[in-house]
Amino acid sequence: MNQPIDLRSDTVTRPTQAMRQAMASAEVGDDVMRADPTVIAIEERVAGMFGKAAALFVPSGTMANLLAILSQTSPGDEILTHRESHIFYYEAGGYAAVAGCSIKFVDDADAPKRGLMTAQSLKNTIRPSDVHFAKPKLFTVENTHNRGGGIVWPMDLLKATCAAAKGAGLRVHTDGARIWNASIATGIDLKTLAANTDTISACLSKGLGCPVGSLLIGDTETIEIARHKRKMLGGGMRQAGILAAAGMYAIDHHLDRLQDDHTRAKKMANELAGLSMFDFDPSTVETNLVYAKLSESAINDAGDAFDWEQKLGKIGVQCYAESAGTLRFVTHLDLNDAMISEAAKRIKSL
Repeated sequence: MNQPIDLRSDTVTRPTQAMRQAMASAEVGDDVMRADPTVIAIEERVAGMFGKAAALFVPSGTMANLLAILSQTSPGDEILTHRESHIFYYEAGGYAAVAGCSIKFVDDADAPKRGLMTAQSLKNTIRPSDVHFAKPKLFTVENTHNRGGGIVWPMDLLKATCAAAKGAGLRVHTDGARIWNASIATGIDLKTLAANTDTISACLSKGLGCPVGSLLIGDTETIEIARHKRKMLGGGMRQAGILAAAGMYAIDHHLDRLQDDHTRAKKMANELAGLSMFDFDPSTVETNLVYAKLSESAINDAGDAFDWEQKLGKIGVQCYAESAGTLRFVTHLDLNDAMISEAAKRIKSL
């Protein structure tokens, strides 16, 4: 069988040897006692990068997002977000089961791209104060937006939409799992991208290639609440500096190279768009996610995207079916130019 080329997600990356060495030599302590110097260092460093007062190191992006909800809402409150948001779609219903919140979707009919929202659509979604209604408390955006195709929020739109939320008395959280990609793709610094949000999560274990870890970033009071909730959820870690050291290494060595992933994703998109089995515009690819819509003939001839996922797996091209009509390919640290060309070659062979 062909050596597998894993394009399922940027979460499949493995720590490099140099990152492992940084982890092995990390200075550590007990983080629950706030005595791990490496954890303290990454929290202070990342908070500064995003222009916020504080940050909290946590095991995963899902926990970071849940902590953002728990620290800024009360049971019975309402979260406003996009219907394709990761918080709603992929986080096991934690907003309801753990935080006790409901979700109301913001209509995106007037938004320029899938996954985005506008100030007007948000205003139209917020209901008036009424004893019958859940109290709207938190508005969340996702940057880059995963199910939107890895797209980046245009800065003017982001600023206006978040301002509308603030004007309505809402707190704002940004799911920034791939906020590093957004910054590299646009050239906009992290402080600017985070300026309009109260809290923002940033993942270390996707494009940056760490084995585990995310941070929740915000004001001191909110992060202190989140720290208490982290302990409640079982996320309080002890000698976590071993993990934080991977993040410190990644920020130093893997941040700028995200552009390589974006370049390879565009190359992959152009290759796939030239095949009759696909029907999508490759110019829509902005970062490291390629959402390739299958053509009607491909579905009629050989099945939907879930069938195609299995077919491609058999020739050593691993990807995910995002829906019945679309396959997702993700470029990342563990891939090179030759592997992208080989993956395209294998798909063409079908």
